[in-house]
Amino acid sequence: MFYLELFQTLERNQVRYLLIGGLAINIYGVERATMDVDLMLALDGENLGHFLQAAQELCLQPVLPIRLEELADPDKVRDWVENRHMLAFALRAPEASSPTLDILVNPKLDFETAYARRVEKNLGGYMLSLASLDDLIALKTGTGRRHDQADIVALQRLRDLGLA
Repeated sequence: MFYLELFQTLERNQVRYLLIGGLAINIYGVERATMDVDLMLALDGENLGHFLQAAQELCLQPVLPIRLEELADPDKVRDWVENRHMLAFALRAPEASSPTLDILVNPKLDFETAYARRVEKNLGGYMLSLASLDDLIALKTGTGRRHDQADIVALQRLRDLGLA
């Protein structure tokens, strides 16, 4: 299964990441249809090197016609964000049934601060780094997307009830 293999590979390569988006919402116990995996990474050179190794092991390729290694070039990423309005760097495994892996390229939260608040979950014997409820809410606030509004309400309810 792609998801377990992804998280095993990230752990084995010591990638510092946070799971965000629909899959994170599901793990917190909110039913939400999603097919992709959204990650926020530490964007320093060392961690990006670890991530690039993991992506190569998983045979992940960029959806856009750009090289995977360009993700580690801060000038390129800045250009993508400023001139192409890119939000995420999308990757996909060769199998047609594989979900897209989206790497947030311009997060509105400081990674180190969010990472310190992460929630660790055991998933199939591997540890998963999950963004905190408050950080998920912050990432979804102000997007203007209807499903994000529904996610915010559900996450706030979980938080208020002390269920997560």
